[in-house]
Amino acid sequence: MFNKKFIYSCIDFLKTNDVKNEIKNILSPLTDLIIYELYPYIYSIIFFVFLIFILISITLILLLLLLKNNIIYTTKNV
Repeated sequence: MFNKKFIYSCIDFLKTNDVKNEIKNILSPLTDLIIYELYPYIYSIIFFVFLIFILISITLILLLLLLKNNIIYTTKNV
């Protein structure tokens, strides 16, 4: 019973705005460092996704052109 009361009091304490702000202030440098370290990876992922999108688009356009030309040739031969 005491254990539950203690847990609830800790949760209530953590829900106050002062504590939330202090935790944010303490963890802010850590999150900034993590984000700073991840930026190159994020940019490279965005670049590769964009590159893959372009390559897939080019492939689809070429495929459609080939199919279009193939259909024209088959109808002329028939």
